[in-house]
Formats: sequence, structure tokens, C-alpha cells
Amino acid sequence: MSRFVAAIMAALLLATSVVGCSGSGKQLKLFSWDSYYPDEVLQAFEKEFGAKIVYDKYPSNEDAIAKLRAGGAQYDIVVPSTYAVQMMVKEGLLQQVDMSKIPNIKNIDPEFMNQAHDPGNKYSAPYMWGTYGIAYNVKYVKTPPQKWEDLLNPEYKGRIVAVDDGREVMGIGLQALGHSRNVTDPAKLKAAQDWLTKLMPNIKAWDSDNPKAMLISGDAWLGLIWNGDGALAMQENPDIRYVLPKDGGGLWMDSFVIPKGAPNAELAHKFIDFMLRPEIGAKVGVAYPYGLANVEGKKLLPEAVRNNAASYPPKESLAKAEYVEDLGEAAALFDKAFTELKAGK
Repeated sequence: MSRFVAAIMAALLLATSVVGCSGSGKQLKLFSWDSYYPDEVLQAFEKEFGAKIVYDKYPSNEDAIAKLRAGGAQYDIVVPSTYAVQMMVKEGLLQQVDMSKIPNIKNIDPEFMNQAHDPGNKYSAPYMWGTYGIAYNVKYVKTPPQKWEDLLNPEYKGRIVAVDDGREVMGIGLQALGHSRNVTDPAKLKAAQDWLTKLMPNIKAWDSDNPKAMLISGDAWLGLIWNGDGALAMQENPDIRYVLPKDGGGLWMDSFVIPKGAPNAELAHKFIDFMLRPEIGAKVGVAYPYGLANVEGKKLLPEAVRNNAASYPPKESLAKAEYVEDLGEAAALFDKAFTELKAGK
């Protein structure tokens, strides 16, 4: 065999090993939150489409936005929350999603479509949703909290864990005073900061990565957390409950978007459609019990998951809950107030 023929055959063998079963040989670069996709689901996508998933993780919407602004690595899929979608669209960071390539969009509950952050869903396909409220341990908290004001109980000194998120935490103070969590009036923000200053002695730790750990162990009696962490904590510790306060609470929804210039936009559409299959949604909803926007997937969930009040709270409790909105330059006021709050100013 000549060296030339040998080289050709070696190249063909190498190409075959890279391409895999589908012949595409492509990578899907996923930029998203941690603990959001069961390994078996990602592996199933890779096997079906012959594409390798490269999964990079971010801790906040702000980090995701900053990475896209900077150019950085080019991603095919990002999964931001409502206000972050607004910001990305406004800054021209996203390309429109071709819904004709995502037939499983029909499985999404209509109440999560056509929201204010993306009218007509030109840029986003809903994935997961949930709330921001209060988890508590009935072993230590004898009177279930009903309002944000109840958190000021001096018995809870050093017993509350809270996510390290300025918009969510400042929203507590605003709603406790009867305001929207999206107000931009400096005077109202200052009043909310003052209210939260009274809460600070009760805060044991700021933890956005794993706040449920302190609840499960009993180190914290209450948690100001997202519902998925509350649901997981309830699975681990039967003494834990989750509630949305009567004076409000937070709403959130994360959606699939495709950055402008995505190297594999075609594969990104296939990934979104794959993730919106009912059976795939059910696997996600069991592993990570946030709320599924995929209503057909929700129908396949075990009854214990469907009936978990943290994952799927009663509709009446959502009456005063609010999404975080893009506030433009006014968002800096929230950042400043939260930084000062934690610094004890």
C-alpha cells in the first residue's frame, strides 16, 4: 500500500470516528445553569443526533449576558430568565427562533407563551418556570410564615439562608412594603433597603449554589429560595414546607434562546425540539423538580411530583407573584442597594 493511499484511508477512519452515528460530527455548545439537564437526557440527544454536547455553566443571568456581550466562546444555546431575554434582545445578542423547526412547541402551556419579555416568542422557547418564596422547617418554625414580615421574628436570628441575588432579595423588601418588585423609585428602594436591614440579623448565609443543604441539615430553619431547591429539600427532609407569602413572591421562567452567530443554529433548533418532547420533559421534571412549561411532559410526571406545592403551587397563591423585569439603567440602583445591605451600610 502506498503512503498516499494509507494516508487517505487513515483520514477516512479519523473522519468516521469524529462523525459518529449521524454523520454530522457537530458540537452543540450549551451555556446554561448547573443541575438543569439529566445526564441520560443529554446522552440520548448525543446518540440520536450524533453530536457532542459541550456544556458550560453560569451562576447568574448577569454572567451569561456579560459572556455574550464580550463575544467570548460562541454558543448555540443559552437558557436565560425573562428579564435577561429582554436585555439580550434589546442588545441584539440573539437571533430569531424558527418555530417551524420546533414542532414540539405545541407542548408548551399557552400561559407561558407570548409573555411581555418576548411578545410572539420570536426569540425564545419556554423551558422551566417557578417561584421565589419561603421554605421552612416545621420542626423549628411552629407558626407557618404567611407574609414577608414574619421573617423579622427575632427567634429566627442566624437561622435563615437566602440566595445571593439582589433582584430577588430587594424584591422582598419592596413587596413587604406593598410595592412592586420592579419599582425604580429611589425613595421606595431606600425604604426597602431599610426594611431589609432589620432582617439582616436573621440571615445566616447567602448561598445561591446549594441553599437547600442548610435546610436539609437543620442548620437553617428557613430559606429564601427558588422553588426547585425547596422541592428537593422537601424530598430529603419531610419536615420542610414551601410557601409563597400573601404579599407577593417571585416568578421566573427560563427559556431556550439562540445567540446571534451561533455556529450550529440548525442543531440548536433540534436540541430545543428534543427537550420539548413530553417524555424528555418528564425526565427533566423528575430529576429537577422546578415547574415544567411543557404541559404534556407534566402529565407524565409521578403524582408525588405533580402535587408538590413547591414545584406546582396552587394558582391562587400566584396572584401577587411577579416576574423580574428588565429595568434598564435603573437595575444599577438595585445592585447598589443590595451591595450596601450586605456590607451593613
